[in-house]
Amino acid sequence: MSRTLWRFTVVLSCCACACARAAIPENRVASPSPTTAVAEMQPASFPGDWKYRSGGRAAFAEHAMVASGSKLAAAVGAEILKAGGNAVDAAVATGFALAVSYPEAGNIGGGGYMVIRMSDGRTAALDYREMAPAAAYREMYIDSTGRLTTGSGQGRSASGVPGVVAGLADALAKYGTMPLAKVLEPAIRMAEDGIIVDSALARSTAGKVQLFRTYTGGKVFLIGGRAPAVGSLFRQPDLASTLRLVAERGVDGFYRGRTAELIAAEMRRGCLEGIAEQSRAAHNCGLITMADLAAYHPVWRTPIRTSFRGYSLIGMPPSSSGGTTLGESLNILDGFKSLPPFGTAGYWHLVASAFRLAFIDRNETLGDPDFIKPPVARLTSKRHADLLRATIDPLKATPTSSVKPLTEGTETTQYSVVDVFGNAVSTTTTLNSLYGSGVMVDGAGFFMNNTMDDFTSQPGAPNQFGLIQSEANSIAPGKRALSAMTPTIVLDPSDRLFMVLGARGGPRIITSTAQVILNVIENRMSLADAMSAPRIHHQALPDTIRYEAGGIGTTTVDRLRAMGYQLTAAASIGASVVAIRRVRGGWEGMDDPRGFGGGAVGY
Repeated sequence: MSRTLWRFTVVLSCCACACARAAIPENRVASPSPTTAVAEMQPASFPGDWKYRSGGRAAFAEHAMVASGSKLAAAVGAEILKAGGNAVDAAVATGFALAVSYPEAGNIGGGGYMVIRMSDGRTAALDYREMAPAAAYREMYIDSTGRLTTGSGQGRSASGVPGVVAGLADALAKYGTMPLAKVLEPAIRMAEDGIIVDSALARSTAGKVQLFRTYTGGKVFLIGGRAPAVGSLFRQPDLASTLRLVAERGVDGFYRGRTAELIAAEMRRGCLEGIAEQSRAAHNCGLITMADLAAYHPVWRTPIRTSFRGYSLIGMPPSSSGGTTLGESLNILDGFKSLPPFGTAGYWHLVASAFRLAFIDRNETLGDPDFIKPPVARLTSKRHADLLRATIDPLKATPTSSVKPLTEGTETTQYSVVDVFGNAVSTTTTLNSLYGSGVMVDGAGFFMNNTMDDFTSQPGAPNQFGLIQSEANSIAPGKRALSAMTPTIVLDPSDRLFMVLGARGGPRIITSTAQVILNVIENRMSLADAMSAPRIHHQALPDTIRYEAGGIGTTTVDRLRAMGYQLTAAASIGASVVAIRRVRGGWEGMDDPRGFGGGAVGY
């Protein structure tokens, strides 16, 4: 593969959306023709202070495309497609390449989810979320005074058993066409020969210098005590050796043997001699053992299928909350004949209300289906959406504290792939925080996750994303923490592949992915405008609409406050979407303009 491949560039475009009157539509009336609604794209407009311009264009490819938060990784996937691989081959190659080019989130020390739709109509959902070690226990992050410690957020005790290598290998074996060693070749070459540091990698590493110094990451990511400079050659020989073992031995090259020994040794490095098991988390003692690694397994699950305006959405079931919560939100909105014009107080009121109601259900009822029975069928039903929609007051906000769940009677990276055969893959993978727990496995060249923070460490206490979750998501050995990752595939009313998308950004993944879908289908925006439009976020608690500064006009903010909403402006919602959309003559794809260093590559 040519070295110039690693410098492949793409055109990113940006934009926004339309605002106008704010009438509340009537409930539950037949929708307009979805085909017509999407075919008639409308120019987007937005408040004058909004930072993105409308009318931009996404990257275009006639045959196939890969979109990713890393242009280098997207180029790897596109090269596999050009070589005759299918979408799964390209997705696996992209995933391993991200471990090299996007170390803050692309990884082999974390976990993720993959949604697949083959050209013959088969669909699949692969859960390779990290698992709690066998020594984990419910109150492991609570100290002797009953207070929640920081052990779930940083350090060796924050890590669950990583699932990426097992997940990618399993997906390739079941749906791919190329050998594992073949799709690993580009990532190994990138790690061994080096990549040219771009501004995105330089900025990312410069912001984590202290973290690298605290643990072992400084051996690789600090050169003369400093982060790599733009334009320098950055090599990762330890990571190359780790990837080569996987290429030679498959999953055993990671979960058994040398790499497993290095992980287990890194976990023990923070332990004190004779420490009681109940005190390990407080002393930065990692719990993952060789036995935990050997016991790890991904799980194939049944995808969630919901609909909006006649379009089908194929999503990820628990242990991810993404497919359920996105489907429930859009089901609530689907019951309206149409939504008020984009950007009005009426529009944001309905969207925020749908998110609030769906997140209440998410936080109270969802968890690992191998430990509880989450009511996914009920939550994603149109009947449940009808009952929730009836609770929305058309004129004012309903406080989260007054809403009870109805009963019967985060940092990540997303990549999306479509191939010339009509197969599609949407994948979201994570270390949780940027650079995960901050702990690099010495000698293996990759960072470990801090996914244990996604469990309910203490009921009533928020995690790093402000989510207050229930006992259903409590810590237990072998359990997978509830996630907000939302890899999604959208089919048009004729059951043809239409969109492949997902996002990074904790719970904001769900709301941002939903809003891009709304923008394309409901608001008739181009992909570039849909991705660049202002967004909001509401996750029930805290009971606040978070919005992007300049994205909602002052008058609209005042109207929402008069309706009873608390609002908080931020420079960004904090989520970055990656999407591909079918258009006439081919595919459009792009990374979110809020991101930095991503892109789409196709042919």
